[in-house]
Amino acid sequence: MRLPRLPNAAFRTQMGRGLVLVVVDASVAVISFWLAMVIRFEGSIPSNYLALMPRFILLVATARIAANFLFRLHRWSFRLSGLSDAVRIGLAGLLGTGLFLTAIFMFRVGFVYSRQTGPKTGPPRSVVVLDFFLATTAMGLLRFSPRLTWLYLADRHRSRRKGALRTLVVGAGAAGDMLLRDLQRSDEHNYRVVGFVDDDRGKQGSIVGGKLVLGTVADLPRLVERHRVDAVLIAIPRLPARRIREILNLCADLKVRFKILPVSYVYLDDRAASSMLQDLSPEDLLPREVIHLADSEVIPAMEGRTALVTGAAGSIGSEICRQLLETGLGRLVMTDINENELYLLHLRLARRYPNADMTCELADIRDAHRVTSMFDGHRPDDVFHAAAHKHVPLMEAAPCEAVKNNIVGTRIVARAADAVKADRFVFVSTDKAVRPTSVMGASKRAAEKLVRDMARKSATRFCAVRFGNVLGSAGSVVPIFREQIAAGGPVTVTDPEVRRYFMTISEAVGMVLKSAYGDYGTLCVLDMGEQIRIVDLARHMITMSGLVPEVDIAIEYSGLRPGEKLYEELLTEEEEQTHKVSDKIFVAQSQPPPSDLEERLAEIIAAAEAEDADRVVDLLRRLIPSYQPMKNDQPTFEDRETSEAPAVG
Repeated sequence: MRLPRLPNAAFRTQMGRGLVLVVVDASVAVISFWLAMVIRFEGSIPSNYLALMPRFILLVATARIAANFLFRLHRWSFRLSGLSDAVRIGLAGLLGTGLFLTAIFMFRVGFVYSRQTGPKTGPPRSVVVLDFFLATTAMGLLRFSPRLTWLYLADRHRSRRKGALRTLVVGAGAAGDMLLRDLQRSDEHNYRVVGFVDDDRGKQGSIVGGKLVLGTVADLPRLVERHRVDAVLIAIPRLPARRIREILNLCADLKVRFKILPVSYVYLDDRAASSMLQDLSPEDLLPREVIHLADSEVIPAMEGRTALVTGAAGSIGSEICRQLLETGLGRLVMTDINENELYLLHLRLARRYPNADMTCELADIRDAHRVTSMFDGHRPDDVFHAAAHKHVPLMEAAPCEAVKNNIVGTRIVARAADAVKADRFVFVSTDKAVRPTSVMGASKRAAEKLVRDMARKSATRFCAVRFGNVLGSAGSVVPIFREQIAAGGPVTVTDPEVRRYFMTISEAVGMVLKSAYGDYGTLCVLDMGEQIRIVDLARHMITMSGLVPEVDIAIEYSGLRPGEKLYEELLTEEEEQTHKVSDKIFVAQSQPPPSDLEERLAEIIAAAEAEDADRVVDLLRRLIPSYQPMKNDQPTFEDRETSEAPAVG
């Protein structure tokens, strides 16, 4: 015989709390009705009503308990109750009153009989109305008072706690309201919200979650000083990057910390939790667009396809691998010369995509035999060539190495793709290839020509995709600035006027893949928007760290390094005739590569193999007439803006 299962401790606790609430609700119903009668008759209840009071009280208590059960008010969370729960209390009160009246009028229960007037309906209407308001108010107070008391005590405790952060929330909308509620409920943080700021004039002076909307974003400096604010929480997940930069500029002289709700918040069923807050990052300063390659109209059926990615362990290469796996790619071959990073990449992707077919190949793209063997073994359908030497000053000191990796390596990989009849070959280029002032830029421009020349002769669809700097990538200024700020400064910037195009890694790679599978042309250029001054980026990063630029952290100018430019461009004069083929993707129209490109590249490669750096530079200048090694009298950005600097879009 199977014994009945005993309820666990949690169930017993719930049942016990529910029983207590039932008893309390019954007591409230009795007291409320009695008070309503006393108020109606000014303390002297007539004898005929007084005789029926036990019956009335029994009816009203039964009706209210039944209504509360229907709305499950006996299952109450004293700590997490909110507006929807207050509505439940109101509806339960109305239903209870309705059930009470139904029992009286439909079943003629509780009628008062008088010899003079005959039968007369039970309690006066004013008593019924008073009873409804008294009972509903009392039940609401009993349920909400513990939470209100706890919130008050928690706020007092948080304000006295060591390290408490007086906080302003930017955005008094739905996200800001829910964030405040979570901050009030949670005791795992030190934020003590003092108010909101919002640019909506209609919200000025209003109260959200018990906190006042103190002003607009423009009032932040004044409010931070007046209320001694330590932290600013941005509760607008899709706040434009321009507005974030404005907020940082406003607070540049104030020592405040910044947190922001991520963009992904809008996809999480309108939940905003304090644990979702993340540090404001340089990526938040850029106009971000989420690129979903799997949802793109240009993506082919990826099942059964094999893709090979060179430079897979790098920032761009690893993101290409990740986004390809998101499409349901049949097989992925990742190759790189960096064994440790390649191994770690495989571990990360294997955890995230346990069912994916992935292979790692340790290879040097300058080794033709190794590359040919690898391509013969895997026979990829799609090749993404991201491997390259990209460090400008280092390549200035070693131009022969730049040629061997960026030109020779590209030629070997491109020829291998052609030999196995791959469907497409995508070369990841750079804005430094436009009017290059560095060996790195010139070598990438030469590789672009090589790829476009292959497109004329091969059945494989060859394409070069050109874009600017990627925030957070290996070798970018962002990790360098972070280290310098963490060390107490100074933050070093090459020149106060140096500017760069920036994109996030995911956005850049998403558009690279769309360019590849869209088969738009042999040279695609990504619209990078406007250039950002590096010194402004440095100032913003210092401000985001809760420090004051030039006061807590010094900014020093080291001068342009060999091969560096003040500004970058995406198109040459001959490529200004472009047409837009997709959102932020352009196809450049330019002269085809010279007919003797093979011979000229052979000369450059021979000079590189002979370690003749001067001849390498000279031959690159002949192949690329716009290649001008950097001079000390380089024009400023403003000078260039007034002359012939082309732009995309």
